[in-house]
Amino acid sequence: MSEETTLRLERLIAAPPERVFDLWTDPGLLVRWWGPVGFDVPALALDVRPGGRWRTTMRSPDGALHTVSGVYRAVERPRRVVFTLAWEDDAGVRGHETEVTVTFERAPGGTKLVLLQSEFENAEGRDRHRYGWSSSFDRLAREAVGS
Repeated sequence: MSEETTLRLERLIAAPPERVFDLWTDPGLLVRWWGPVGFDVPALALDVRPGGRWRTTMRSPDGALHTVSGVYRAVERPRRVVFTLAWEDDAGVRGHETEVTVTFERAPGGTKLVLLQSEFENAEGRDRHRYGWSSSFDRLAREAVGS
């Protein structure tokens, strides 16, 4: 794994690991924060178990639809979730696939959330995801405390 093709983000979320884990795995909770600020999720399907498939469609503020999907590789409540991720084009064809590992560790003040995503095709793809995840984590942090 090289720095150019790997994204690592860390965030302290003011909620216990169980709550933060559930925000990633409960469809009714995930829909509240998934996607950058200003996006909503008009469609999602989560089969949260190893080998289970997931798919979300996000709608941007200009109305454009963006679909991403993958397969869960590990689901260990409340410690970690591992899944693949690939964007779909308008014909439903999946593009380059990355793997995302999210860990949840009890820490002073809540949960230390660490996201590791690799192997991106290039630094540009990594940086687009850095923006998207960072904005999504702002929404996740608000949802975790119920505001």
